[in-house]
Amino acid sequence: MQTTPLESILTKSYKEEMLSYMKANPADFMELVELSVTDKQPYSWRATWLLWSCMEKNDVRVQAHVSTMIKQLNSFKEGQQRNLINILLKMEIPEEYEGLLFDSCVAIWLDIKKQSSVRIKAFEVIVQIAKKYPELNNEVDSLTDKRFVEPLSAGIKRSFYKLIR
Repeated sequence: MQTTPLESILTKSYKEEMLSYMKANPADFMELVELSVTDKQPYSWRATWLLWSCMEKNDVRVQAHVSTMIKQLNSFKEGQQRNLINILLKMEIPEEYEGLLFDSCVAIWLDIKKQSSVRIKAFEVIVQIAKKYPELNNEVDSLTDKRFVEPLSAGIKRSFYKLIR
């Protein structure tokens, strides 16, 4: 199957070349967004990383895809999950999807076999949502139990303790 110019850039270039390509080809932005919410490997996880790197905070071009990102978050592998969470952290989440996002991030956080980097990003979302809804604080406290924190790498543990301060 023929690869698109964007797909080719995603697999054959370094970050600066990818960012330059996106600047020079803004019409490919929507293809980048579409790849981010599919499981077309090896392009999709790279697309989420590039999208996170070149999008604006609360990017209107991404807004229509936020619900899809949230609904499909737990169906992707860790690298794509981490980058989707990074994208979602830059976006305003519609109120009707906050509960689903919270639950998805709790599921990621509780999976101690997952990479520490994915888990801490999920925990960032949990904390962000809990700030908006203080009634979730007891649930968040229960998520700070040492059996969930101990498996984290040393550097990520430091980030975790900064987050819960």
